[in-house]
Amino acid sequence: MKTLSVLAMAGWLTSLAPAALAAPDLVILVRHAEKAAEPGNDPALSPEGAQRAQALADALKGLRVSTIITTQYRRTRDTAAPLAQALGLQPQVIETRKGDMPGHVQQVADTVRAQSGTVVVVGHSNTVTPLLAALGGPKLAELCETSFQHLFLWQPPGGWARLSYGAPGQPPTPGCL
Repeated sequence: MKTLSVLAMAGWLTSLAPAALAAPDLVILVRHAEKAAEPGNDPALSPEGAQRAQALADALKGLRVSTIITTQYRRTRDTAAPLAQALGLQPQVIETRKGDMPGHVQQVADTVRAQSGTVVVVGHSNTVTPLLAALGGPKLAELCETSFQHLFLWQPPGGWARLSYGAPGQPPTPGCL
């Protein structure tokens, strides 16, 4: 597949289905950027992660993003922060619940479906592709622990694409993207 800009691909997907069929019009799913190696379960972004978060903002700033959704974790909030600041948006936080990843994915999917316009969701390696599937997209492998560059575009009722943004990622290990 040729490399396309996020804006070009989003425009192409938007032309595939009538807007009346879709609310939201477009969903953009990403995993949080690279996290620092500090101890604990809520680390900040690493310097590489901060660069990737800015790359996300740069890639999406031309889209009419109406909603940004994150989890309560710093790494998702920090990944969304440059985009939210550039657009003057306050991200919606949907908290994860220990041991209930399917319930969290369903709650995020329900929240996304209730939005209009373009929605950006910043999730985790084990929630991004399950969320894509919950919204009606394909069932893909989870993201590798070392994968941070993937960006999934989903346009209801069935258009989707996987793109990369920011610095290239590490090659995937078997069984994950």
